Amino acid sequence: MDTSLNIMVVEDNDDLREATLEALHAMGHTVHGVDCAESLDDDLGQFQADLLVLDLNLPGEDGISVAQRLRLANPDIGIIMVTARDDVHDVTTGYVAGADIYLTKPTTFEALGAAVRALARRVGPRDGHSVSLTLHSSTRQLQGPLAAVDLSGVEYTLLAAFAQAHDRCLENWQLIELSGKSPETVSKGTLEVQIVRLRRKLEHAGCRGPTLKVIRGFGYQLCVPIEIRKLAPG
Repeated sequence: MDTSLNIMVVEDNDDLREATLEALHAMGHTVHGVDCAESLDDDLGQFQADLLVLDLNLPGEDGISVAQRLRLANPDIGIIMVTARDDVHDVTTGYVAGADIYLTKPTTFEALGAAVRALARRVGPRDGHSVSLTLHSSTRQLQGPLAAVDLSGVEYTLLAAFAQAHDRCLENWQLIELSGKSPETVSKGTLEVQIVRLRRKLEHAGCRGPTLKVIRGFGYQLCVPIEIRKLAPG
């Protein structure tokens, strides 16, 4: 049986978008469609996509820019670019921007289905969501199936806060304050560096799926449950 994925289709042609959604749904996938990058960012907070089917000629922000920043925010997401741009330079640019597979229009739904199946082993099912992770307060270690990873004081504080927050979500200003800094003096880039380090620690412990997801205009969400284990009173 083919793996069922959560697939987001980003296509501004309404008829083509709906036809693509129907075809992917018939293949057994959970699907959602948007017509521009702004809608994509709004909806990714509610629809956690394993894979994007991405047009390049979008209103506003184009597909190349979308792929670049989503690949940075979520290195594990699958990206299939489907576009009429068939020049060698365009294809190369697409792969450099983060595409896993580049399909040129007109293409068939059979070819799209084959591309989705080719990526399914990497992007789903999300083993990281069922992995057992434990934060040990006594040692400041993150214990996972692959390793026990040492954390800095700030890293431990942030992961513990994520683990205990509602929906495991924290706003940017909360993350900055938990890091012991002031929101007025810390840049967005500094926070992103901290999040990248946390993602690496989670991956080293054994998480394979998405771990920390950016929520545009808000903050970040921890995508895996973590148990906090404290020393029993002696």
